[in-house]
Amino acid sequence: MSIKKQFVKTKPVCKVTFSVEAKEANTASVVGDFNNWDQEAGALNKLKNGTFKGVFDLNKDASYEFKYVVDGQFVNEPEADSFRWNDYAGAENSVLSI
Repeated sequence: MSIKKQFVKTKPVCKVTFSVEAKEANTASVVGDFNNWDQEAGALNKLKNGTFKGVFDLNKDASYEFKYVVDGQFVNEPEADSFRWNDYAGAENSVLSI
């Protein structure tokens, strides 16, 4: 799993690439504050090597709680900028700071 940030100089956004290695998985998505925790909006594409990948434009100067959903299981990003406890989920969420 990994996150790559690419800042756009001409717009107040950052192109964020989310990657999840899940060769055995059928589906993967990234859900969070930036897409109202919507699995369809955060669907990742499966590449030939078994990695799921997606690029999203997120507003700069913000932080977002998120998780991956791999075959229905919620998974944190080990390389997240930080982690935050979420009482609603009863678990920690990954945090992305832009």
